[in-house]
Amino acid sequence: MKGSKFIFLERKFPSANIIVIKDELPTLIDTGFGSDVIETEQLVKEAGVAPEEIQLIVNTHYHSDHVGGNFYFQNTYGIPIAAHKWEGAVINACDPEACSAEWLDQSVEPYRVDSMLSDNDEIHTGTRTLNVLHTPGHTLGHISLYEPEEEILVCGDLFHQHDVGWLNTFREGVSSIQRSLESLDRLSGLRIRKVYSGHGSQMENPMEAIDAARGRLEKWINAPEKVSWHACKRILSFALIIKNGLAREEINPYLLSCGWFQDYARHAFKLQPEEFIPILLHEMIRSKAASWHEDRLVPNTPHQPPPKEWMDKHVMPRDWMRGDGSRV
Repeated sequence: MKGSKFIFLERKFPSANIIVIKDELPTLIDTGFGSDVIETEQLVKEAGVAPEEIQLIVNTHYHSDHVGGNFYFQNTYGIPIAAHKWEGAVINACDPEACSAEWLDQSVEPYRVDSMLSDNDEIHTGTRTLNVLHTPGHTLGHISLYEPEEEILVCGDLFHQHDVGWLNTFREGVSSIQRSLESLDRLSGLRIRKVYSGHGSQMENPMEAIDAARGRLEKWINAPEKVSWHACKRILSFALIIKNGLAREEINPYLLSCGWFQDYARHAFKLQPEEFIPILLHEMIRSKAASWHEDRLVPNTPHQPPPKEWMDKHVMPRDWMRGDGSRV
């Protein structure tokens, strides 16, 4: 077996992990959050690949922590981007729903998908071939990538070492749990030595992690409120990360302005949004997802806050199209 071409780089929030494939056709899987793009570029260099040598960026799915560096790499180096065709079509149409960014209140700078991927496609990096596996659940166009020679799986946010990707039933469908389970079942049939997920460390016991993820999802089938709580805590934690916390007086107006908060309050928990605010905050503190620090709610997840200029930028897919119909 040739030496491994895969360089897995674990990252702090708000960025997802990235994988550099150092081969004849260097490939980058995911690009992190937009505010971390200079760090992403440096990590690629430290992995021994000059950014201008990258032949392809592959996105596991279109959430901001995975695609935020696309704009910079595509515009600076002209690197083509590949993604599942369903998400690629939404991106290229500059649809306001792209990346669920508006609903989640997560800035994403504009990019274009050049290669539309389908299930069972192959991506060649020179001496390695990645099999594209459509693994919906976390998003409808979520993909995993499998390299059969080294038996390496890149699973994006389908599952992690001790967690599963949060499920967006409002944007990705109420059958997200069933789709996730089917995706896990498909992956469990592969020979896997290592798994690289979108967050957390690499997994040396793939089947144990898949079984744990399956067990958690199966429990949720009959307890949909657990799906909603899991999602709300993950989304609000991420908001606290990219805003570097929220002052007590900022919390109510911010939450009431968010599409995700309105939907979960009204439709998942059958509450008026104003009623749901103290309940969610109590759960954030109880579960240790966040804590109060000098009258400011801050996330407990290890992270590096974006610089203020990024927090002030606030670019959404609705801004990607100019008045003349051209892309920004």
